Amino acid sequence: MSTATTDDHQDDHHESPYSIKRWLFTTNHKDIGTLYLWFSFIMFLIGGVMALVIRTELFQPGLQFVDPQFFNSMTTMHAIMMIFGVVMPAFTGLANWLIPMMVGATDMALPRMNNWSFWILPFAFLMMLSTLFMDGGGPAGGWTLYPPLTLQTGDALPFVILSMHFMGLSSIMGAINVIATILNMRAPGMTLMKMPLFVWTWLITAYLLIAVMPVLAGGITMLLTDKFFGTSFFNAAGGGDPVMFQHIFWFFGHPEVYILILPSFGVVSSIIPTFARKPLFGYASMVYATGSIAFLSFIVWAHHMFTVGMPLAGELFFMFATMLIAVPTGVKVFNWIATMWRGAMTFETPMLFALGFIVMFTIGGFSGLMLALAPVDFQYHDTYFVVAHFHYVLVPGSIFAIIASVYYWLPKWCGNMYSEGMGKAHFWLSTIFVNLTFFPMHFVGLAGMPRRIPDYALQFSDYNMIATIGAFGFGLSQLLFLYIVIKAIRGGEKATSQVWDHAEGLEWTLASPAPYHSFVTPPVVK
Repeated sequence: MSTATTDDHQDDHHESPYSIKRWLFTTNHKDIGTLYLWFSFIMFLIGGVMALVIRTELFQPGLQFVDPQFFNSMTTMHAIMMIFGVVMPAFTGLANWLIPMMVGATDMALPRMNNWSFWILPFAFLMMLSTLFMDGGGPAGGWTLYPPLTLQTGDALPFVILSMHFMGLSSIMGAINVIATILNMRAPGMTLMKMPLFVWTWLITAYLLIAVMPVLAGGITMLLTDKFFGTSFFNAAGGGDPVMFQHIFWFFGHPEVYILILPSFGVVSSIIPTFARKPLFGYASMVYATGSIAFLSFIVWAHHMFTVGMPLAGELFFMFATMLIAVPTGVKVFNWIATMWRGAMTFETPMLFALGFIVMFTIGGFSGLMLALAPVDFQYHDTYFVVAHFHYVLVPGSIFAIIASVYYWLPKWCGNMYSEGMGKAHFWLSTIFVNLTFFPMHFVGLAGMPRRIPDYALQFSDYNMIATIGAFGFGLSQLLFLYIVIKAIRGGEKATSQVWDHAEGLEWTLASPAPYHSFVTPPVVK
């Protein structure tokens, strides 16, 4: 490690734990991981409020609370906040905290770039949120930013696009850091096939990020030049093609959804063996399955576009390629269940969230398989069935995995135990309300309710009412989570060395220098 980096760590330890300077300039991977996780939670609350605006308007048919333009801004920004502001930063925070400790490194490979890649994010999202106060309101073309609709956005468009460039820049820097750390800084004897699965899933995710973020950057830059510089990439009147934007966007967007879920697989693969008290079943097959999913994610993008009028051969190819992804995903689910089979299972909070993840992620997987069937997708496309599908993958999928990881590693992070009773209450409230919110959407979607609309036919009102009640319940349940985490950080029963008694136990926390608030005294290096 360079002298500069060592000095940085010494500086970190001389700063007061509460000084702003310490958090602004820190290069300690644990501090940066903490910053990412808190940022992610703040964005979770903001994005959640946007979702509640959407659900409040949809509580009854008719236009009640917000005008349609603002409703469209909420649907657009809710998605961008949740994807780029919640799930990706949370997983990057977990990567920062855990990867150096899991591979036996002293820190991330590029600590100063690590600091920078975090501090770009608050400014990017402040810029995004500021568009709500501009003439014409925030972006209102859906999170997919399809032209020509997006090109009618007012003053907000250039700010939205610049903020998305910043988010992409942050992601790419984080990914480079992860790859450099994993490939160059593993402890002697830790071969690739001995790494914890969380490290493997992040290594593969990092390559996906580097491959697809520039594609999004290219697509939105072409949107920008269409709007302000007279080009006609997507303008049919000038010889362009709006469908080309869909190809560019989804070539980014499909690997992106796997970027959002692969680290979840790593988290669940760490938690289930612990509480089943058995090693993970089929480690090598899990690694190969993750690689297969990542590869296949690049050749299925047009399943989002079955209705644009593609040739039959194209429909068949994308249909079969999409169905093929179910195979490695099924391997993963099988291996998790085989790990639990005849294990000595206990049901602490992290395990409950991991089990909730498996059950509800599988529901999302099955509805995804339905959407993969081209002739059937003509009926489902752009209905609430699609909304139900991807929320089952991303909320009880990605979000539950993130919550599970916080409960699982929190005692190692802050040295105190959380309240197990309140953790379980949080799990059951979240599970009941998440199903109350999204399960009815399958029914209204199959009955033909289109997505992204502020008003709807009377026949859909009962299910929409149930979904809105569920959404408010789920949102309020997360305030309990906030309380549990703050209470554990501020004190409580001390965590012992058996948390959680497991092959990846506390001993690996000693590899990297601890920040002030960590309960592990860093070993003195002679």
